[in-house]
Amino acid sequence: MKVLLLGGTGEARALAAALHPEVEVISSLAGRVPDPALPVGPVRIGGFGGVEGLRRWLLDAAVDAVVDATHPFAATITAHAAQVCAELGVPHLVLARPAWPAGSAIVVGSDREAAEAVTANGYSRVFLTTGRSGTRAFRDVDAWFLIRAVTPPDPDTLPVDHQLLLSRGPYDYDGELALLREHRIEALVTKNSGGAMTEPKLRAAATAGVAVVMVDRPPLPAGVHTVATVEEAAGWVRANTVQLRLRGCSL
Repeated sequence: MKVLLLGGTGEARALAAALHPEVEVISSLAGRVPDPALPVGPVRIGGFGGVEGLRRWLLDAAVDAVVDATHPFAATITAHAAQVCAELGVPHLVLARPAWPAGSAIVVGSDREAAEAVTANGYSRVFLTTGRSGTRAFRDVDAWFLIRAVTPPDPDTLPVDHQLLLSRGPYDYDGELALLREHRIEALVTKNSGGAMTEPKLRAAATAGVAVVMVDRPPLPAGVHTVATVEEAAGWVRANTVQLRLRGCSL
């Protein structure tokens, strides 16, 4: 059984560890983050070259199944994997961590809509946590921004009035609360990434009375099979391993 694990998340690393060494797992990372945390087992880094590149790679590598455990906002590779696996008849699973409850947050559909919400509500001090690719939409917003990212955004995408904070989670509640209070934050802008690693900022915002503008997740491709936990994903892979062995015995 050879599995392509589209990763880059904590869930992907945990799944690779859970399946090692009983299943041959090749983890694929996009390569956008320097010095990424690496899973056990073989790792490839970089894109595939679109749908055709992914199709060719799966055929050349003789992959038996694909598990997509990428970030919930990695919509392009998720769509490509769903399309190619359906065309090739390769078993395909999406490990989608549960979304955060929106609660009283202002829910929007894009970074641009989040910027519009900041302007419409007159927030003047904003904690922006949508990542390096999410800053462009806020470039012309008249507010002060504390921008947290793993790697520096391109300078021409940054708002005029900002402070850049380069760091990588996980984060804790006390630290997030202190950050909000130190910088007198009025609004937190976040993607609905789900998971425990960055969730403390939401609890801290609730304590500090900070408004939350939350960018909703892109929809998953129609018809994909999904699970919510690493344990469920490992069970799916093992079940497909058994089916593959039975099919081999019948040939």
